[in-house]
Formats: sequence, C-alpha cells, structure tokens
Amino acid sequence: MHRVHLRKPDGRSLWLYATTPLPEGLEAPSPNQQPVVPGSHLRWHPLRGEWVAYASHRQHRTFLPPPEWNPLAVTRDPAAPTEVPEGPWQVAVFENLFPTLSPLAPDPPDAIVETRPGRGACEVVVFTQDPGASLGGLPLDQVALIVDVWADRTRELGARDDVEYVFPFENRGVEVGVTLHHPHGQIYAYPFVPPVAARELAEQKAHFERTGRGLLADLLAAELRDEARRVIYSGELALAVVPVCARHPYEVWVAPRRAVPSLPELTHEERVDFARALKTVLMKYDAMWQRPFPYIMALHQAPTDGRVHPEAHVHVEFYPAYRMPGRLKYQAGSESGAGVFTADTLPEDTARALQAVEVSVD
Repeated sequence: MHRVHLRKPDGRSLWLYATTPLPEGLEAPSPNQQPVVPGSHLRWHPLRGEWVAYASHRQHRTFLPPPEWNPLAVTRDPAAPTEVPEGPWQVAVFENLFPTLSPLAPDPPDAIVETRPGRGACEVVVFTQDPGASLGGLPLDQVALIVDVWADRTRELGARDDVEYVFPFENRGVEVGVTLHHPHGQIYAYPFVPPVAARELAEQKAHFERTGRGLLADLLAAELRDEARRVIYSGELALAVVPVCARHPYEVWVAPRRAVPSLPELTHEERVDFARALKTVLMKYDAMWQRPFPYIMALHQAPTDGRVHPEAHVHVEFYPAYRMPGRLKYQAGSESGAGVFTADTLPEDTARALQAVEVSVD
C-alpha cells in the first residue's frame, strides 16, 4: 500500500492511498478556503452514564446535493467544489469539514453537569473515484485496500493522546441519514470508549477472565458446530454469520477466525479474506432486494488506550435499515429508549434467505 499526505488550503489533512506508487505534485483541493474552527463539546449524561456530543455547527453541512454536485467526486470543472484531487489514487481520507470531534475543539461552556472539550477526530473515507459505485460492488482488491486503509488510520489515530477508540463505519442510504451520494464511510476517533463498544468489551473481558478464551471466538465456533445454520460466508481465515442473538432483521457479523484485537494486527491474508467476507455479505444484501440495500456498518475493535486487550476480537456488525417496506420493522420506543429489541424474524430464517442468494465475489 502506498500513501501520500497533503494539506488543504483550510488546514485540514488529506491522505491518498493506492496499491501502486502515487505521483508527486498532487494538490489538495477544498470547497472551503478558511481555517476550520469547530466548536463542539461533550456533556455527561448522569442517568445513562455516557458522554453526549454537541456540535451545532454541523447544521450547516452539505445535505443531499444533486448527484452532479458532489464535493467527494472528482470533477474536471475547476469551479466546482471538491474535496479530492484528480490523479491515480484509489482511496482518499480527509478530515471532515463539519466534525463532531476535533483536536481544535475549544474549552466547553459551563453547565450543571460535567463537560469536556469535543477532542478527537472525524474523517471521511472515499471508497472509490466512481460516484456510482458501492462498497459491495467494488473489486475484491479494492475492498481489501479499504481494510488496509482502516488499519492504517486506526494505527495513526490510536497513537494520539486525545483518542481512546477508533471507530470506522459506513451509513448507506438516505434511510439511515446519508447526506452525500458518493460511496464513502467515516472514521470517528473518540476521547473515550463509546457505550456499545464498552459494553461488548466488558462482556468479552469477563468471559476471558473466566475461561481464558475469547467470547466472540467461542461464539463463532459454536455457530459452526450448530450445523452452520446461520453461516453466510465460511472462509479459511474469516467468517460471516447471522448471529443466533441477532437483534436486527438480517443483521450479520463479519470477523476473522483468529481472535485478533484490532485491524492493524491482522495479517495480509486475514485482511483479504475479511474483505471477501464483507463483499459477499454486501452482494447478498443487494441481490436479495434487487436494490441498493440501506445499512449501518460498524467496526468494533480494541481501545487505543495504551493497555493490552486480549479479550477484544475485531469484527464488523451490519445493522440493516428499518424502512424496507414489507420486509423490516420500524425501530420503536423499546429499541430506541430502552435498548430492548423485539425482532419480528428469526435469525435462522434470515440466514436461510441470505444463504440462498447466489453471488460470485471474483
């Protein structure tokens, strides 16, 4: 993997990645020429025991522009705003123009609860120069490069003093609030471990201390012993399953077979098989409904707090959007307000439906 770091006119960083060397002389464009000064801060929620981010400047971010005007797309019109340059790059990463978290966040205002600056990072990951593509529709080697990019950003962001957890994710589809058409994901680097990841890590740690084994590794082994009824992809080094405890209809988890805490620790071969599992799941989603399938893709891995986390097992969780007429349910008060999910479908039934979809990754 080859990488070039550039600086935008407004001070933000841009990283370009490719599998072959990138030429010299590339310049970083920006739709904004003034320095970015985010004003976000965090407030402690005493009843939930978690931090809440406040970033009112995000109200002015780009929202659902027409496809022909897209700041993430390469354009030959020098007057059109863009975030990425022309050139032979394959994946681009840049600091968000409207970040929720930033190393430049100012001191927080006074409040009746504890507050702290909204320090951290928010980055945009452009998956491809093709504005009409999708993550699942990309060639396998491109998906593998994206996994390498996630690992590279995890390593670099995780080394910062103001970051304790690096969270790559993708929101796909207007059903989950996507505001730009170009295929892209994001990376949030939090100054704390977010609640869902913290709860998963706590359960994994308790299991590891009790048994000396990884919780997710044990669960994956049990899925295989259970006649692989819910297994969607079974590779030599990676697996994709509809978990027996799925809370969302058509939820899928993708994980390496080896209990590796975070992406940077995966071998090249493991990353390629991990990419193949991701691509297989996404192709099945799209083929089943014959339309771009809306989802949230969340990558969970070990914190970057400087401590060793043998209990952690890096994996992706896919949460399909709820607004698929005739197929999926709306998220209701119990799910949103209490975190108690009521599933209208059995994991075994959705696994059979996905298993029946024939796709060819190569």
